[in-house]
Amino acid sequence: MGAPHSPAAKKVGLRVAELRHRAGLSAKALAECADLDLTHLQRVERGQANPTLMTLVQIAIALEVDPGSLVEGIGADELQEGRLPYGHSQRTMRRRRSFAAEA
Repeated sequence: MGAPHSPAAKKVGLRVAELRHRAGLSAKALAECADLDLTHLQRVERGQANPTLMTLVQIAIALEVDPGSLVEGIGADELQEGRLPYGHSQRTMRRRRSFAAEA
C-alpha cells in the first residue's frame, strides 16, 4: 500500500468512504454508479489518488450529495507539499507571522 497523496486527499477519501458506508453501498456498487474503475475508487478512499474535479462530481452524484461536501473545510495547509496556492508559500507565511508579531 502506498502513502497518502496529501492530508487533503486522505480527508476526501475518508469522507467518500464514510458516505458510501452510510448509503449502504459496496465499493464495487459505488464505482459502477459513478462510472469509475473499482481500483481507482479504492485509491481515492485510501487517499492515495488525487481525484479530478470530474471524478469528485461523479462520486458525489452517485452518493446523492453536494460535490462541495467532499472538500468542505480543506485548507491550504492540507495540500500536497509544494502545491500551495499563491500567497500561501512558506516564505510568505513566515513573513506574515513576523509582521503580525511586530504589530
